[in-house]
Amino acid sequence: MSNSLILNSIFIDWNKIEPESYLREIPALSGLDALSFEAPVTFFVGENGSGKSTLLEAIAVASGFNPEGGTKNYSFSTYDSHSELCGALRLSRGPRRSGWGYFLRAESFYNVATMEEEYARDSRTGSMYYHKKSHGESFLAVVQNSFRPNGLYLLDEPEAALSPQRQLTLLMEIHRCVNEGSQFIIVSHSPILLGYSDARILSFDDGTVHPCNYEDTDSYQITSLFLNNREQLLSRLLQNTEE
Repeated sequence: MSNSLILNSIFIDWNKIEPESYLREIPALSGLDALSFEAPVTFFVGENGSGKSTLLEAIAVASGFNPEGGTKNYSFSTYDSHSELCGALRLSRGPRRSGWGYFLRAESFYNVATMEEEYARDSRTGSMYYHKKSHGESFLAVVQNSFRPNGLYLLDEPEAALSPQRQLTLLMEIHRCVNEGSQFIIVSHSPILLGYSDARILSFDDGTVHPCNYEDTDSYQITSLFLNNREQLLSRLLQNTEE
């Protein structure tokens, strides 16, 4: 399967990372020299601070995307926060070249929506007026308007903007694009999104990047525990806060 992907693998040259860099303090990243992609949809999962969004951002920048999001045609910066990891990455691409792509991240989507309106004023294309929609509506509108066949799409916690129902809609859009030759790398905590069939899930927990079954993700296990034992779990948790 990897031979038919747009992005086959990445390699990290740690000689290009400063000795005092905080990247060396992230266990899952500091022990990572190479990573292969083996499915059209790859999920990065793990606890906050485990390095998954840092790696996704580096892949995006090394692929030519704006650090804050958008297509490769977006060129703006409201706050320069991306790490030096992008400069240490080497990408191994497949024989099939991506004709399109998008880096979509929830935390900086407001900036992307603002720039989209500015770019539209300077061109003959009409603006989608994302700011006139709710966060979730505009986020999903980007997917429906901008995701095309044969594209490379990098999504950072897209569930942050979407209701459970809209997450199901996103799954449908992802599946449509996959059937049209696209590849996705997604950072997510959503048990809904992570349930996508045939996706490869890579966990950044326990100090290494390693494959993980859907049922073994914290997102699935904690959500399942809560839904099946809500009263008992809440009683125990809230009682502990009162002691």
